[in-house]
Amino acid sequence: MMEESIAKAPDRLKILERIAEHERLGLWDKDVEDDPETIVLTPDKVDYLGKKLSSKIGTFLANRAAVRFYEKEIKKGDFIIKDVRGIENFKSVNGGAVITCNHFSVYDNYAVYRAIRDYMPKGHKLLYKVIREGNYTNFKGLYGYFFRHCNTLPLSSHPKTMMLFMQAADELLRRGEKILIYPEQAMWWNYRKPRPLKSGAFRLAVKSKVPIIPAFITMEDSEKTGADGFKLQEYTVWFLPPLYPKEELSDKENAEYLKTANFDCWKNLYEEVYGVPLKYGE
Repeated sequence: MMEESIAKAPDRLKILERIAEHERLGLWDKDVEDDPETIVLTPDKVDYLGKKLSSKIGTFLANRAAVRFYEKEIKKGDFIIKDVRGIENFKSVNGGAVITCNHFSVYDNYAVYRAIRDYMPKGHKLLYKVIREGNYTNFKGLYGYFFRHCNTLPLSSHPKTMMLFMQAADELLRRGEKILIYPEQAMWWNYRKPRPLKSGAFRLAVKSKVPIIPAFITMEDSEKTGADGFKLQEYTVWFLPPLYPKEELSDKENAEYLKTANFDCWKNLYEEVYGVPLKYGE
């Protein structure tokens, strides 16, 4: 009874209002959080491939800290992974791949990593994550530390930095790594519907000649109420059949094909799991 009396946090209610407004206006890739302003990431401020000794040390320490943090949250019952489905689809891919996932929480990337870590081949046990520029350059606290060091690949508004990003991502994929990308772009807290996708993840897969592994996380209310007054969500992580570029299509056509196919499989899964047609603005 105590949990049910917890007042809903005003900042969360404000975020939900923004999500509803953005959905109504079709602003699918716009942020809804009160994040700090973005500082431009210049080429000298990032080591995408982790070649520097300082990068290697920082990554090692950050990954250990991240695992401890998230596993503690799981043990406390504040981060709930109920099930993993379709892991055979992930296991069927040998070599590099782009994993796509819906983006609704700072926990969703660890949910994906935890689901696949025991099935990643020796020598390729790291999951690389593409993140927004501002999360890397000026996000404070523990999450900021994770954003800068946990095998992250920050985007940038600086053209030369983006050239380095593309070169690094291509090298990682061609050597057999997995890169997690959120093609919806912005994080919408606890938003269950799939949103229209941006093209970047699919252009990268086509350029590097690797498949897309669509992942989608569905949610249901748990019995536990969080400190913000909302029910904690139980996650089911789904891996759907991999999508491969078609030889008969041009690079541009392939990117569009992969994007459409990815959205369609997310949409079909959403409708199957939740039992409702995908509709926006309701």
